[in-house]
Amino acid sequence: MAKYMGLWRFNPSGAWPTDATEAMQFFEMMWAAIDKDIKSGRILEFGLFENGTSGYVLRAGEDAKVEFMAGFANFPWILVEGHEVLDYETGKAAARQVLKAKAEQMAAMKR
Repeated sequence: MAKYMGLWRFNPSGAWPTDATEAMQFFEMMWAAIDKDIKSGRILEFGLFENGTSGYVLRAGEDAKVEFMAGFANFPWILVEGHEVLDYETGKAAARQVLKAKAEQMAAMKR
């Protein structure tokens, strides 16, 4: 299963409720959706940065399109920068493969 990291932040241009009661209802709705995804295992981790207006989310998934849709679902209120995440061993193996191919190519050019 692939992992995706989203760096999210509030969009100051979003149509935010200005009434305190409406704002509370809006955030309760958003928190309920996050709680549901955490309980289902789709969200592995969710956190806020100390500024209170941005944070991160780690999601489990198989399809980048589905993950894009999950991040885009809260537009225009929330902006998400998404990235697929490779674990260390997978990343190391991929880097070795690229470096080996480059070394072989350079050696062939010297012949």
